[in-house]
Amino acid sequence: MFTSSAPPGYIELSGHHSMPFVFLSIFLACLASYTALSLNERVRKNSFFHQSIWLILASLAMGFGIWSMHFIGMSAFSLPVAMRYNHVWTFVSIVPAILASFMAFSLASQPKQSFLSFTLAGIAMGIGIASMHYTGMAAMVMDAVYRYDVWLFLVSIAIAIVVSFVALFVFSNLKRLMEKRVIKIVTALLMGMAVSSMHYTGMAAMTFYTSPEFIIEEHAGHTDMTMLIIPVAIGMFFLLTTLLFSSIMDRYIDYKISYFDGLTRLPNRRQFEKMLNKSSDSRILAIWHFHNLDKINNGYGYSFGDRVIQHIACELRESDPDFTDLYRIEGNRFAFLVQGVDLDIFRQAMETIALKWKGPLLLEEKWIELSSVCAISFVKGADTHHQLYANALAVLEHPLIKYEHDIILYDSTVHTFSFQQEILNGLASAMKEDELFLVYQPKIFADTHRLNGFEALIRWRHPVHGMMSPEIFIPILEQNHRIDDVTDWVIDRAARQISQWEKSGVPDQKIAVNIPGEYITSARLIAALKKTIDHYQIDPKQLELEITETSVVQSAESAIRAIRLFREQGFSVALDDFGTGVSSLSFLRQMPITTLKIDKSFVDRVPLSQKDSAILHAIITLGQSLNLQIVIEGVETAEQVRFLVTTARSLTIQGYYYAKPMTPDELAEWRVHFSTVLEGDFLLS
Repeated sequence: MFTSSAPPGYIELSGHHSMPFVFLSIFLACLASYTALSLNERVRKNSFFHQSIWLILASLAMGFGIWSMHFIGMSAFSLPVAMRYNHVWTFVSIVPAILASFMAFSLASQPKQSFLSFTLAGIAMGIGIASMHYTGMAAMVMDAVYRYDVWLFLVSIAIAIVVSFVALFVFSNLKRLMEKRVIKIVTALLMGMAVSSMHYTGMAAMTFYTSPEFIIEEHAGHTDMTMLIIPVAIGMFFLLTTLLFSSIMDRYIDYKISYFDGLTRLPNRRQFEKMLNKSSDSRILAIWHFHNLDKINNGYGYSFGDRVIQHIACELRESDPDFTDLYRIEGNRFAFLVQGVDLDIFRQAMETIALKWKGPLLLEEKWIELSSVCAISFVKGADTHHQLYANALAVLEHPLIKYEHDIILYDSTVHTFSFQQEILNGLASAMKEDELFLVYQPKIFADTHRLNGFEALIRWRHPVHGMMSPEIFIPILEQNHRIDDVTDWVIDRAARQISQWEKSGVPDQKIAVNIPGEYITSARLIAALKKTIDHYQIDPKQLELEITETSVVQSAESAIRAIRLFREQGFSVALDDFGTGVSSLSFLRQMPITTLKIDKSFVDRVPLSQKDSAILHAIITLGQSLNLQIVIEGVETAEQVRFLVTTARSLTIQGYYYAKPMTPDELAEWRVHFSTVLEGDFLLS
């Protein structure tokens, strides 16, 4: 095998490659690598399919790509002798490529990785590529013999291992950036080059010999190999198309599960809230509440109850005017959301629907009667969308409401007190029973993609209204001067979380908490901060106080004195939502703040809008010229991140591009997926 001498009477053959086939083989290797990387990304994400399914599919794509590249590359090679393949060994040769790919991707996808794991992954992939190649060479049947140059033979294996190691190292360490197409393409090119380089170096290591009697006219003996390329290429593209389609289907299923109700196929509460939070000058909301569904479930069973809900959804969908969107927001509640329509026309449409429920319904040979009411809320102004839902709830929670299919418009003189009072009366219990809880959104250094603390955000899991948005209950608490109690509770919970992380071996974590309005200048606030710091034995620098620009303007001199006092006590202070208020630049110069948080509204149209990009760049430059840390809120796309990174250094990014607000348990899972990239020693428990 490795001898350099030719058999007696044999002469050395000279072969050549067809460059179009060579380029095709390299292209398929890179395409297979890109597909495998795309599929392997799903291993680390929540998916409808089990993670092992994606790992197997990624291994199949990579293994089949290595196999196809080899045989298309062999079809590019011509010798003046008859050549064909042993079909059994040809198809057996794919096995080591698939197994090696599975081992390599398994190692590369581990939550805890080291240089050793990368080395093992590179060795596994490299040996798999080499094993496939040399098994495929053994499958050749020809009127010739071949010998290997031992050094080139070893070099070919070394190339496969080293380039595979580099590719997997890049893949693993930049996996948070893998959504950037350029990074993924570069990694795929590296892996494709590992396969291709090994193949063509291995071919260069071979010398072919044959007896003169076996020499035939050029290209005469290549029918078998030429025919092989057709099914290989077709199979390759079919497999890649199938695998990519499965990935698209999984994303589609995830979207349907996340944003659509499984029983009625209508958009769900999450989609409803997403649409509700979009700015609009005027909108109308109608919520249909069906009061007696529990009684139907108890009387006829939950299966029949589900069919009743489906019937209701079907009737609402068929009656859905062209100008509205229909959602199922709770088990017994459906919502119509519309903008730009006259209120009287909308109300008439709801009254037409109400006629459907006024008589008994025959369903599966059972007569049932529905009890329902429709609450309509109407608001004007882009900044009042949270009131739209709150007002509709106020109608539904009014103690004198009847479920006789009435259409009831929100009236502030009748309905406001009931809902607000329910929120205020339940506040103390909510804090005590942990109905109120905090979620934490990570803040990430743009340059290094490492953790730079969290912002604490409050949530309310209400026993009656379900998960309530802060935009609903915070204004009520502020209007009734109860927000100070909640702020003290937030400070206490944030400090307790820092202390828990400290005890579990996660030191120096920093959490930002929002301080509302006039509470900034209250003596009660500094007392609450001191008490909390002493109780949990944490460093004041681990709590950052976020104040809004508007609250500073309301009492500028008092606010500046309070901020100085916070700084003297060791707290850092961030000016939140900068640019949305009306403060002058002189306030910014006078305030001893440490951080400037730029509002999401300045980022939304970046980098598409040159004007918005220029304004954002100017604000960042201004803040950095004052030696302030800059935090950009609401960053959601890779294009925005790229713009920010190229605009200025030492920025901190907060937004859904990196992470959503999460509970401590969810943060632990987030750490498993991303901590090796974002913070080498960052662990959460």
